[in-house]
Amino acid sequence: MTPRLAALLGMAVLSGCASKPVAEEPKPPAYFQPDPARSGNVKGSVRFLGKAPAGHRVAMDAEPDCGKLHKTPVVEQLVKTGAAGALANAFVYVKTGLEGKKFAPSEAVVTIEQRGCQFLPRVVAVRTGQTVAVKNLDPVSHNIHPMPVNNRDWNQQQPPGAEDLKRRFGFAEVMIPVKCNIHAWMKSYIGVVDHPFLAVTGENGVFAFEGLPAGRYTVAAWHESLGEASGEVTVPAQGTAGLALEFAAIRKP
Repeated sequence: MTPRLAALLGMAVLSGCASKPVAEEPKPPAYFQPDPARSGNVKGSVRFLGKAPAGHRVAMDAEPDCGKLHKTPVVEQLVKTGAAGALANAFVYVKTGLEGKKFAPSEAVVTIEQRGCQFLPRVVAVRTGQTVAVKNLDPVSHNIHPMPVNNRDWNQQQPPGAEDLKRRFGFAEVMIPVKCNIHAWMKSYIGVVDHPFLAVTGENGVFAFEGLPAGRYTVAAWHESLGEASGEVTVPAQGTAGLALEFAAIRKP
């Protein structure tokens, strides 16, 4: 073997023995963690000023089995108010002030029921990436059809006794209308945001956000008939700020 050939063979052996670069494991996402010492709370209310319009009867004649599920006719009250004009079914969320902050996803499951041939609840609050489970508790088939703009459209039938439909929304969107292609009167709305400061008002019209980093924010309330009302609030560290949001008129179609 010539010296040159021996040198080439030695280089090949050394090259083969060289360790291959090890791929680095992806780093976990850096989620924002609010500092309790520099965070506060918001306690607020949503009201409708004036007399709420009358509700209307939901005609379920096209599906007699749906009508049989109710002892009395179903009345749909779009503007549902309580004492002192407290407004129910308003989706409330922090609209501005959290830019640049990424929060850990929620592992809680949000449930939408198809019960009595209605979507319950009427308004749903969901975080991006959070699981939504749709249940059919009726003896008839239903169809759930969210119609988003920022997220993927999906449309699926769900017969009685079927397993829950589980879906997620990857992008923030206020609001996503939902319908049933079988029963035209069935409607719901899903609000999706990328942070944990969201709520849907009950009959008392109140909402609360806890652990919000101190600072100034825009908080908005969305209602399917009234549109949007918003207000500015400054959250103090280790304190509580109040905010009243009001709707004064019916939104025209």
